[in-house]
Amino acid sequence: MSDVREHVVSPAREDGFVRGLSEAIGGPRGEHAVPETPSRGGRFWTAARIVLALTCLMLALHWVQKSPCRDGAWADYKQYTHFCYTDVLALYYAEHLNEGAVPYVDFPVEYPVLTGAFMGALGLPVHALGEKNPAINQAQLFYDANAFVLGLFALATVAMIISMRRRRPWDAALFALSPVLLVTATVNWDLLAIVLATAGLWLWGRRYPVAAGVLLGLGMAAKLWPGFLFLPILILGLRSRKYAPMLTSIAAGAAAWLAVNVPVMLINFDNWRRFLDLNSERIIDWGTSWYVARHFDPFGLQLWNDVPTVTNLSLGVFALCCVGLVILGLRVKTPPRLAQLAFLVVALFLITNKVWSQQFTLWLLPLLVLARPKWGAFLAWQLAEICYFVAFYGELMGASGKSVFPEGVFVFASLLRLGTVIALVVLVIRDILRPEQDAVRQAYPEVGDPDGGPFSHLLPSGPLPVHKTDGPLLDGNGPSTEFTPDRPAAVSSV
Repeated sequence: MSDVREHVVSPAREDGFVRGLSEAIGGPRGEHAVPETPSRGGRFWTAARIVLALTCLMLALHWVQKSPCRDGAWADYKQYTHFCYTDVLALYYAEHLNEGAVPYVDFPVEYPVLTGAFMGALGLPVHALGEKNPAINQAQLFYDANAFVLGLFALATVAMIISMRRRRPWDAALFALSPVLLVTATVNWDLLAIVLATAGLWLWGRRYPVAAGVLLGLGMAAKLWPGFLFLPILILGLRSRKYAPMLTSIAAGAAAWLAVNVPVMLINFDNWRRFLDLNSERIIDWGTSWYVARHFDPFGLQLWNDVPTVTNLSLGVFALCCVGLVILGLRVKTPPRLAQLAFLVVALFLITNKVWSQQFTLWLLPLLVLARPKWGAFLAWQLAEICYFVAFYGELMGASGKSVFPEGVFVFASLLRLGTVIALVVLVIRDILRPEQDAVRQAYPEVGDPDGGPFSHLLPSGPLPVHKTDGPLLDGNGPSTEFTPDRPAAVSSV
């Protein structure tokens, strides 16, 4: 017989926003209904299968949304008027994959090595097939192949989120039904880094620090940001004084990154460093905090045009945020969860960085689901992102010579997006300071952090208060019990 804490959390009972919406269909599930457990739901449609099916539906709708651009015939700004621009198609030509160029060997690539290798692994066979069959639209086939593989990465990410939240599988629906996923899933290759980073967290939670480090290191070889997730591991390692898993994970990550990058450095160092050069040379990008600050600058400072200065300031502000995060993680009474710190470090990077491409928002999706699975704030953020998405395409039209709306509209959309992400940061910090409001911690009171791996039993110095709700936290079984460090609650196997 399973313990009460192995029952699946009902969002309609635990989340006030969902509970309000559920009144339209009769309210939350009744107290006497048969409780769902991680291994038992309906005859076939368990929570996990429903969420995975919803992910497939959202990815299919995304493919339809991008379909006007699939043929690569982008006349009359079709890629902007149909909101279907994607780097995947544009860079098939820009990176000379259509000519059979091998990334980094024959031509520099503007992305880290693993992303360039992924582009070549799909692009070169498409080019070879097109050479033999001239009737094939190579760009369209390249996009479809990428959309299929990236879709598999998205499904794998959702599956790992469900596995990490066996008592809260419905949390993964935040990812599956995300409007951001709908409009940006294949704008670039970010889902490659996302699946690697999520796999790293998944392995860490299962106490495989070396494997977790390898996956995070590979994620950093695809995009830079998965490397930031070593900071939460460092913070919790210092706090727990469990240095072995922390150090072995970081060392494994560094080794994995070097194993991927060093061969390319030796083949063509200048082509390898193109990614670093491009990021140091880029001016303030659309929609960033720096872009907004420049818009409201009443003095017309020349600072905004000084690329090295802005780059150094951006890195300096982010470094200060990381210092603040370390202080928070080490000094707060109840140890933060790994996912909370992971979300904060990536969100702070986006807030302070001089570049915030539209697909970067995907980075936050799995981290927010794991850090704070609350529908109200999540949907407010998603609404802001969609407003920004629409405004951004209007800005692209304006940059192309066809003005759609005044600049102030885009700045307002940028502020709205920036404000909601800052609000999420504040809410996650509040959950750290007031752990009784942390929904995930309430569902896993006996371990403190279900993703903590070697640090999962970092418990507070006193009993964790139980969050009071209007109804039972878990379906039909009452609220979870509080725990103390010297007597953690036991969980029976299902």
